[in-house]
Amino acid sequence: MKIKFCGAAKCITGSCHLLEVSDTKILLDCGLFQGKDLKEFNNDEFMFNPKEISAVILSHAHLDHSGRIPKLYEQGFKGNVICTKPTVELCKVLLSDIENSCDKDEKSKSEIYFEKFIGYDYEEKIIINEDVSLIFRDAGHVLGSAICEIIINDENNIKLVYSGDVGNDNLLIVDDPQKIYSSDYLILEGTYGDKIHNVKRDEFDFLMEIIKKTISKNGNVIIPAFSLGRTQEIIYTLNKFIETEKDYNIDIYVDSPMATKITKIFENNKKYFDKEAKKFLNEGDNPFQFKNLHFIEELEESKKLKNKKGIVIISSSGDCEGGRIVHHIKNNIEDENSSLVFVCAQGYDTIGGHILGGKRNICILKEELEINCNIYNLQGLSGHADKNSLEKWVCNFKTKPKKIFLVHGKETALCELKDNLEKKKFDVSIPAIGCIENTNS
Repeated sequence: MKIKFCGAAKCITGSCHLLEVSDTKILLDCGLFQGKDLKEFNNDEFMFNPKEISAVILSHAHLDHSGRIPKLYEQGFKGNVICTKPTVELCKVLLSDIENSCDKDEKSKSEIYFEKFIGYDYEEKIIINEDVSLIFRDAGHVLGSAICEIIINDENNIKLVYSGDVGNDNLLIVDDPQKIYSSDYLILEGTYGDKIHNVKRDEFDFLMEIIKKTISKNGNVIIPAFSLGRTQEIIYTLNKFIETEKDYNIDIYVDSPMATKITKIFENNKKYFDKEAKKFLNEGDNPFQFKNLHFIEELEESKKLKNKKGIVIISSSGDCEGGRIVHHIKNNIEDENSSLVFVCAQGYDTIGGHILGGKRNICILKEELEINCNIYNLQGLSGHADKNSLEKWVCNFKTKPKKIFLVHGKETALCELKDNLEKKKFDVSIPAIGCIENTNS
């Protein structure tokens, strides 16, 4: 078995790892390079021949794991994308958004390759070929996210576990990450290998306090949130808030066509919810539908929000690099009664990064603006496991893997996680992009 690390190695984005077993070549994810990683890596070029790939095993729908699959098909890939059933539905929304700028012929091509996405349930044994089989375990990161347990049926019967993105403990809606007890080799993400998150429940309580305080001053609460995962968590929490605070008559606007579509997918996949969310549903409470919750799709309706006060706006993109959120920030950032609440990580050289960096003035859509609104940073709401949760998850292994490969993280985060795991007697390496590991040697 050989593993070639083709993305998210000593960097965060572009997850893509080439697994070679005998004459079979399988990709573990095929994601976009994003943000600062784009300065060094090219999304149009692969470190392998797409025509030689037999299949893609996709851990989840986020674009840094799935976003280059259309490009893979364009360059000659003919195989199937193997993932969970919710991931199939989510990819049809997320990847179609990438294709929006294409002409009609290109769109028809995307419809064809979506037919090659094959969905499975957790715990279901999947036969890829006579040499390779697969089982998806719940990663607890986002709806449909999976830990990929790959069995190589050769004379050594090797098991490789690919973590995908390991979820934060006690995430809303989805279950906690499933424990894995054995593996010969482990490819492990380390996004927050050097960070400890605040308690998520405390962060949500703080968000409610921010909303109450801001609305009492007739200000607006602006929440940049990614369309998949974070938006649904915020809606879920606001539902509980509205249910308990009957006296609060607050209008909440989800201003994102993509988030609207994805929320509908959540509603259609309730069987994957955690016990608490299922309990709400059994009591007749749909957490994604409640009084004064409005989903905005049309641009003209979005523009009308500029004239409203005392409202909550949840909009994408979560990193404030584009989308309708930029206009909402521009319209409210000079209002000392309004609040801007960050619930997603912000890149260094971005609008959100500059605001969190303490700047008092900022240029948005070619207009210089004073930052007068209240700024809050609730990073405890991350969907990724922190250093303690990652180490705890790895320590569930009853038999230590022969080797752990750390990926999907800044080098500083991966180095700290490596040091901590080595203290627990694990054999750990941090491969660079292009590195090849041969387990037969």
